Amino acid sequence: MSYTKVSTLPALVRASSENIKRICWSQGRCRSSVASTQRKEVEGGKEQPVDDCSVVKDVQADLISQTNKGTDAQRQKIAIDFDNTHEAYKSKDNIELLRSLLVFKLCTFDFLVDKNKELMDLSKKVFGQQLFERLMKMTFYGQFVAGEDHNSIKPLIRKNQAFGVGSVLDYSVEEDLTQEEAEKKEMDACVSEAEKESPGIDHREKKYKAHRQFGDRRGGVVSARTYFYADEAKCDKQMETFLNCIKASGGASTDGFSAVKMTALGRPQFLLQFSEVLVKWRRFFNLLAAQQGKSGMDALEQKLELGQLKESLTKLGVGNKDDIENWFTGEKLGSSGTIDLLDWNSLINDRTSISNLLVIPNFETGQLEPLLRKFTVEEEKQMKRMLQRVDVLAKHAVDNGVRLMVDAEQTYFQPAISRLTLEMQRIFNRQKPIIFNTYQCYLKEAYDNVSVDVELSRREGWFFGAKLVRGAYMYQERSRAKEIGYEDPINPDYETTNRMYHKCLEFVLEEINQNQKANVMVASHNEDTVKFTLEKMNEMALSPTENKVYFGQLLGMCDQISFPLGQAGFPVYKYVPYGPVNEVIPYLSRRALENRGIMKGSQRERTLLWKELKRRFLNGQVFYKPVY
Repeated sequence: MSYTKVSTLPALVRASSENIKRICWSQGRCRSSVASTQRKEVEGGKEQPVDDCSVVKDVQADLISQTNKGTDAQRQKIAIDFDNTHEAYKSKDNIELLRSLLVFKLCTFDFLVDKNKELMDLSKKVFGQQLFERLMKMTFYGQFVAGEDHNSIKPLIRKNQAFGVGSVLDYSVEEDLTQEEAEKKEMDACVSEAEKESPGIDHREKKYKAHRQFGDRRGGVVSARTYFYADEAKCDKQMETFLNCIKASGGASTDGFSAVKMTALGRPQFLLQFSEVLVKWRRFFNLLAAQQGKSGMDALEQKLELGQLKESLTKLGVGNKDDIENWFTGEKLGSSGTIDLLDWNSLINDRTSISNLLVIPNFETGQLEPLLRKFTVEEEKQMKRMLQRVDVLAKHAVDNGVRLMVDAEQTYFQPAISRLTLEMQRIFNRQKPIIFNTYQCYLKEAYDNVSVDVELSRREGWFFGAKLVRGAYMYQERSRAKEIGYEDPINPDYETTNRMYHKCLEFVLEEINQNQKANVMVASHNEDTVKFTLEKMNEMALSPTENKVYFGQLLGMCDQISFPLGQAGFPVYKYVPYGPVNEVIPYLSRRALENRGIMKGSQRERTLLWKELKRRFLNGQVFYKPVY
């Protein structure tokens, strides 16, 4: 695919213009943020459900509905009853309810879940392709996947929309690789030519280097799609898939979302390197803060005295006195006599090629040094192409009236992913929220990440868009940190993660309440979290009709949350996967693993399904069909 026709690239894409400088130098920090949600955490050595459908009582939500702008708000009490099976399942016929019961019951059997991939392969051989596909559509595929292509999914999208539930489209096709194949692809894609020629010469951190034992990034992950780099042509093909998904979302609804994953758009070597640069520059700021006795504070509370900062940078040899003086002579930069993290992040270097931007401070010598000693011409092109693909997708989302949700990934990729997403927000979120970043609240630094990004959006006047999830990579992240030897980035237990989620959520809700330019999707299957959100909206007099707070769940799961919310007027969305039966088997395999934890931890959804079936049979609704 040619990129020569891309006429106007945003700040993160123009590799030979001043705008490209902003990629690395306007946000020197690590920020970690799906489409996916991890279902379990560990507390006291025992697995605890994280995003399960926990039991709560009816939620009484006093919400504000405004008759018109400028008039006094009129209070209207809205009761959300998560036990009301009539509202929860009115969009489903009896066959669909029975299918849900069957699938959820099957997910409780360890043998079936552990061997689900092998059993599906065996079924295909025994029954043949045609009968196998029919059986899948009657069970797992029919429960969790909307259809094979963007035409076949339209009836489901329209039906859900008729009952108040929107869609986040997600083309869920994955390669079916062996572990050995995945490891080989990952090592080839994440190790530069310079590292292959002279391993160990460049002082890379262990966390941001590829390790074969963790090369298969699917390990321990049950709720996130994984892409492995093959070549640039494959990335172009995956970009085209995302473009088609965006187009389908725009054609199927007026207010849809589409999900994308950065690792599908280019060689992950760049994400690793860029992440390391961002983290080290953030660490450099923390070092300078510590020198001024300001360590241990929240990210935005650290304000460095400008005079002391200039002296420190001069002593460290980071630049000569004139250069350092010029860094802090911007219109607003340093005008208050102090520099905070956002001021620090706004410093722009005068380099023009992406590889030259990947420089880091050497704390021993005080000099700025390249992360790698050399980049090949092809590696430079690969970096630029990834940024260009991101730009193409963002522009296509704007043209089609679709909001773009960038999924979170592993912490060794995430700083770069968040940084690139934020650059898109700065460009495309000027008039309304188009680009949404994802924040994983099981991370220790989640609140700092959210608060810093909100503050940047406030200062620069663009719309902040966030999806809050608990996280999808906990077991893999913990195992990798322990074995390779760096600090575990994950909160110690479920309760801490829960508090972090609510802290981040409350912060964003306060921002919505104060300046109306923030938007958040509460992507959770946890009823307690939904209840917490409704209570806070009530306290702040935030109306669902303002369309600032959204709720999100996966298709085929926790309908007793999604549909009552939607029918009460709240913006709620289902993540809607689609793709051919054979090609979404890896996705279905993960859904089976994920639902085992949920169904063993709580029988709530099955109980509600039985309750609704009994209600219908007692009322003579044996052949119930939804009306819309």
